[in-house]
Amino acid sequence: MRYGIVIEKLESNYSAYVPDLPGCVATGATIEEIEQQIKEAIAFHLDGLREEGFSIPEPTTLCEYVEFA
Repeated sequence: MRYGIVIEKLESNYSAYVPDLPGCVATGATIEEIEQQIKEAIAFHLDGLREEGFSIPEPTTLCEYVEFA
């Protein structure tokens, strides 16, 4: 599966979340670190859903950029 993530630059670090997995969040000091942290958070989140007997949500979020002058 391929989940869309949102990465936000904060004052002193980065934050990321997964719109299709409410509560699945991570923080990191760099883009590289946040990408690794959110991958681990997704794996942990999905493992928890499986252990509790919940179904795994299908990815539905589309990620696009809009440019304007």
